Amino acid sequence: MKAGDDAGIPPLFWESGLEVDPLFTEEDLEESGGTGRIGRPGAFPFTRGIHPWMYRKRPWTMRQYSGFGTASETHERFLYLIRNGQTGLNVAFDLPTQCGLDSDDPMAEGEVGRVGMAVDTLADIEEAFADIPLNEITVSLTINGAAVPIMAMYFAMARKRGFDLKGLKGTAQNDILKEFIGRGTWIYPVEESVRLVGDTIEFCAREVPKYSAVSICGYHIRESGADPAQEMAYALAIGKAYIDHVKARGLDVDEFARTLSFNFDIYGNLWEQVCKFRAGRRLWARILKEEYGAENPRSMQLRMIAGGGGAGLTVQQPENNIVRGAYYALVSALSGTQTMALCSYDEAYTIPSEHAAKLSLRTMQILMHEIGLCDTVDPLGGSWFIETMTNRMEARIEAVLAECEAQGGILEAVAKGDVQNAVSRQAYLREKRLAEGEFKKVGVNCFVEEEEEREIEFHPHDEEAARRQIERMRSVKARRDESEVSRRLAALREAAARGDNVMPCAIDAVEAYATVGEVCGALKEVFGVYEEPALR
Repeated sequence: MKAGDDAGIPPLFWESGLEVDPLFTEEDLEESGGTGRIGRPGAFPFTRGIHPWMYRKRPWTMRQYSGFGTASETHERFLYLIRNGQTGLNVAFDLPTQCGLDSDDPMAEGEVGRVGMAVDTLADIEEAFADIPLNEITVSLTINGAAVPIMAMYFAMARKRGFDLKGLKGTAQNDILKEFIGRGTWIYPVEESVRLVGDTIEFCAREVPKYSAVSICGYHIRESGADPAQEMAYALAIGKAYIDHVKARGLDVDEFARTLSFNFDIYGNLWEQVCKFRAGRRLWARILKEEYGAENPRSMQLRMIAGGGGAGLTVQQPENNIVRGAYYALVSALSGTQTMALCSYDEAYTIPSEHAAKLSLRTMQILMHEIGLCDTVDPLGGSWFIETMTNRMEARIEAVLAECEAQGGILEAVAKGDVQNAVSRQAYLREKRLAEGEFKKVGVNCFVEEEEEREIEFHPHDEEAARRQIERMRSVKARRDESEVSRRLAALREAAARGDNVMPCAIDAVEAYATVGEVCGALKEVFGVYEEPALR
């Protein structure tokens, strides 16, 4: 029933531009496309979840984002979170590491260990994960531009500790296309960057088959200003680009599609987020089956980590973020996520304190053990409202995908800056609507209070830690065999120039304790660096 049917009820629109009726009936659901695409959990098209019994059989993995300072400090935080019940690790790296720079690089000054863990050599990875059971605690590496050396170090560390790479589980974010759109830790030009992502997908499909080589990130696109439909559409378009690239190497889609995963954002309207995930999961399954001819159901499953986004948090009245975070976690569970990474209430202004990180962890545990989110599969399934809006959301996502294809596909659209322009425009419109009060934000543009000066607990940045990190790196370099490092880096350059998969040579190089900067530098010599286009 449309708003105009009852006098005095104004129309209501979600951020994605979809109109929400005051009342939904069976007729609305039929008009939107009916119930034929709902299906059952664990079966195509996976609208209701990718597993038949979902959380009744296995609850979601809890994986808080953490990492700061040196490997030693980060290792302590990892152990703290594991002691408090965390079931997975999500590693934050500092900006120099993300940009492929060593800690003593002049460009790294002032940033070493500031917003994540500093990593220079394999020794840092070995210390960060010392005594952590990699067969029990899965690890997600939030690294993109420098994914090759960091993944190489992780695999080298695991192998050195006696783990069989064939059975190693975990995830690398490794989604470079979203870096060009929404985050900025790129290194190489677009085409060469995608080639390196393809190298990691191909290597993992054959050598580390249980490891997710890529976590395709709508998350950062949404944090940069995209609306929920754009977030999902651009993520699916990026996923298609990686599939196209790897298929062109001669791999069958069922050889590698199962190793692709997704990372999505949650903030804003609860119902809009739930419908976004249901529609995106169904559309991805259809794309894999109908466009790529996938036959293995696992290839069609949209596996995801979904948690609260920092863009939804506020510096104003920060305790409200505790409530927001609880609802973000609720959305994540109602949407059928496999892994949950919940933002902490203080992330609006600092790296999470131990107290805030534990509070987010407890929030997820309360939902799991007290509130009943694991009681039944897809509790919202069959709602006239949810299913109608899921159908409408799917159509909206398809429209954004079609627009992207009309621009030449996601690779060309990113290279030209078209996607960046669309996201920037949407970010502007959102801020304008917030400023005008069209979008309500408690404590920001409504229910605003004159707040007293409060003492905010910031994460302390230890300048001495940067000095210690540089000394540690130089000590490792002083003990290594320089001629062997040079030989292995030369082999890496040659592999890159020939068009060979660089991962075996990268692992060889880091096993000799080549640094992140040296590995990335060798690849820069072959590929060059990316120059950002001017946005219109």
